[in-house]
Parts: sequence; C-alpha cells; structure tokens
Amino acid sequence: MRHKLLLLTLALLVGGQIFSQEKMSLSLAQARDYAIEHNRTLKNASLDIQKIEASRWQSIATMLPQVNGAFDYANMLGHKLNFSGMDIAMPPNATFSLTSSVMLSAAQIIGLQINSIAMEMTDITLRKTEQQITNQVKTIYYSVLVMEQTVGLLQKNLENLNKLQQHTLQSVEVGIAEQTDADQISVQVASMGNTVRSTKRSLEMLYNSMRLQLGVDADTEIQLTQSVEELMNFEKAMSLIGEQFILDNNFNYQLLKQNITLIEKQVDIKKWAYLPSISAFHQFSKKEYFSDEPTFDMTPPNMIGVSLNVPVFSSGSRYRAVTEAKIEHQKQLNVMADTKESLAIQHRQLQYNLSTAFDGYDTQKKNIEVSQRVFNNISLKYQEGMASSLDVTNSGTNLILAQSNYVQALMELVTAQVALEELLNNNIN
Repeated sequence: MRHKLLLLTLALLVGGQIFSQEKMSLSLAQARDYAIEHNRTLKNASLDIQKIEASRWQSIATMLPQVNGAFDYANMLGHKLNFSGMDIAMPPNATFSLTSSVMLSAAQIIGLQINSIAMEMTDITLRKTEQQITNQVKTIYYSVLVMEQTVGLLQKNLENLNKLQQHTLQSVEVGIAEQTDADQISVQVASMGNTVRSTKRSLEMLYNSMRLQLGVDADTEIQLTQSVEELMNFEKAMSLIGEQFILDNNFNYQLLKQNITLIEKQVDIKKWAYLPSISAFHQFSKKEYFSDEPTFDMTPPNMIGVSLNVPVFSSGSRYRAVTEAKIEHQKQLNVMADTKESLAIQHRQLQYNLSTAFDGYDTQKKNIEVSQRVFNNISLKYQEGMASSLDVTNSGTNLILAQSNYVQALMELVTAQVALEELLNNNIN
C-alpha cells in the first residue's frame, strides 16, 4: 500500500512539473517581437537611456538654485567673555540657517550639451542592439528549422537502413547473402544512428540559444510555426545586392558621427576654461539663546554675496589642454575617413558573399535531391540483388555529406543576407 502511495505521489509531482512547463508557439515575427520585449541585453540597453537621462538632469540641476539648510547647537559650559572689565554671558544657543546659491559657468553649458550627445548615442546603441538581437533570433530560427528538417531526413534514412539490415539478415539465413554484407549494413546503421543523435543534441543547443535570446526559462518548450520554405524569400534577399548603400543609415557610422561631435564639444570645453565663472548666494540665519542673561548677538539675519572667478595665469596648462583636445579631434576625423572607405568596401564584399552563398545554396539543394534519389535507388537495387552492401554504404555516406553541405550552404545564405541587411539597416521579413 505504501509503495502504491509513493508511486502516486511521484506521478503527481512529475505531472505537475510537466503541466507547469510553459509552451510557446512562435512565428519568426512573434519570436523577434518577444525578444525585443524580454531580452535582458536589450533591457540593459534601455536602462542605459534612463541612466543618461538621469545624468542629464543632474547637469541641468547644477545651473539651478541650490538650497541648503543647517542647524547648529553650541554650549560654552558657562564660560563668560570679559570685555573691558565687563563679563558678557555666552549662554547655550542654536542657530538655524538657510542658504540659497546659484552658479553658472561655460563648463556647465558645454557639459549639458555633452549629455545631450550622450543621450543620442545611447539611443543609437539601443536601436543597434535591437537590430542585433532580432538578427540573432532570425539566424537561430532558421538554424532550428534546418536542423529539424535534417533530423527528419536522417531518421527516414535510418528507417530505410534498418529495413535493409533486416532484409540482409534474412538473406544471410537462407544463404543468398554473406555475413560480411550484413556486417557492413550494421556498421552503416550504427553510423547513421550516431549522426541522428548528434544532430538532435545540436538541435537542443539551438533551442537553448533561442531561449536565451527570448529571455525565457530553460524548461520552456518552444515550437516554431513556420517552415524554411515559407520564410525564404529569394527574390527580396537577392534584391539587397542592387540596393544603394546609404552611410547615414548605418548605426556604426551614426555612432562615429556623434563621437566626432562629442570630441568637438571637448575642444570647446577646454577653450571655455579661459572664461570666468560667476556665483551668487543668499543666507538667512536665526540664532536662539537658551538663557535670559544679556549677551551680544552679532549674527546678521540676512546676507547676500556674489563671486566672480576670473582665470588669469595657468603656466600654459589650459593652452596645452586645448591643443590635446584638437589633436584628438583630428585623430577622430582620420578614423571617420577610414571608416567611410572600409564600410564601402564591406558593402561590396557582403554583396559578393550573398551572391556566392545563393549560388552555393542552389547547387547544394540540387545535390541533396540527387543524393537522396541515388540512395533510394541503390537501396531498391540492393533488395533485388543488383547492388552490393558497399554500394549502399557509399550512397549513405554521400547522402549524409550532401545533407551536411546543404545545411551549411543554407546557413551561409542566411548569414550573408543578415550581414548585408545589418550594414544597410534594412531588415527583410
């Protein structure tokens, strides 16, 4: 009875775990949208914008009035001040003061402009990160579909080999085939089985990568609702080759331009170090004595002040600081010139890569169809005694190789398309 209760409890626990696992059915568009909303890397990029916004308001606040309050208590422990033969009481007292001040300098103004540029750069970085995440999701989505397709093909071939193995063993029993033929088919079955298991492990790794991009739990079951044939749009993909490359659309180039502007502001802030800064304050004070003894109260209730700080001589440090900033600005201009050229060259290379990848995919797609027909044909001939076990082994090996080449060619095509889309900043499907 106790054994039955234990089994029932375990069954309920396992069943509860199974039913508690989340299951997601996703199209490519749904997967990308979900990743944009839940990917943790993207969340951090969004938090960076909030962080920069907080920093910008800190810079604004430094140019606005600042108010500080203070409360001081003093007790001279009965000490009296002797002034011209008179004892002046110094009773315990408390002073409350309220000080408001404002300061304005060129550095504050430039600092605010720098924060605005940093905000724009962070926004570009966020959009770039979003692009990278969606491209990664797209690549993984295709990879999973292709790997599932490969697993299905391999399992079908394994079933055919198992049938051939049974047929061969029966033929050996009746004496119309040799044991070596059965052994060769057995090795081929084992090899195909290893390939199936290895491919399934690779498929699970891809699903884990998808879970990581989506920001979901490791136990979440993911089901992809679209097929490779449905997603592949060769006409639109190949149209990328003839599309004009606009530098300003590229996120890396946008970031570089903002960085140039940032360096220019650094030059300005060094120059403005020659200018004066001004500050003003108002202080209200109230002193309260905790005694009725006569004393002097020399604390003014109100006080205002203005301070003007004028840079006069720095032994050339400010001049050298300006020179250093100008040199850095020139370096960044050289980097921009190199970047323009390298992006143009990269555009041509990615066009070439996409064209080459398409040709390779087209060839490997035909190759796998031919290899599958050859394998099926030789399998039938072997059953009829018109082909040897070696022929079956060779055709099976060629089919596995063709499937591997097909997967690689398809992924090279997807990778080339994604790379060109990212450079152009023009996503398709």
